[in-house]
Amino acid sequence: MIAVIQRVSEASVKIDQQLYGEIETGLLVLLGITHGDTLEDVEWLGRKIVGLRIFGDQDGKMNLDLKAQKGNILLISQFTLHASTKKGNRPSFIEAARPDVAIPLYEQMIRFLSNELGQKIQTGKFGADMKVALINDGPVTIIIDSKNRM
Repeated sequence: MIAVIQRVSEASVKIDQQLYGEIETGLLVLLGITHGDTLEDVEWLGRKIVGLRIFGDQDGKMNLDLKAQKGNILLISQFTLHASTKKGNRPSFIEAARPDVAIPLYEQMIRFLSNELGQKIQTGKFGADMKVALINDGPVTIIIDSKNRM
């Protein structure tokens, strides 16, 4: 499971030109799910996301996590994070989990992050053509792969 995490001052997602989800201060998380991902990956990655100390404290140092910042999460499923570009110029997406595996894990991540954060998070819609807008604060962008824990 791969997450691209962006610290944002605002982010939103539209589907069919309709606003579907939006946050102000918080994290935009793009989530890629692969075949071998499990609930263990959801929990490990979810704890990492909520616990990341990437918000500025009173001295401007990145010391605060999402709860201390009173921020929120906009979670977007993105199978293209598992694209392979090793051969040719057309990406291969065979490492991305099929919907029957990915949807339940995506839904578990939504529940896990909501529980960890103590509030409902905002989401996109799995498999939809989404238009995501954000103002990256910093910019701060972090990539975490649950298969690369060491």
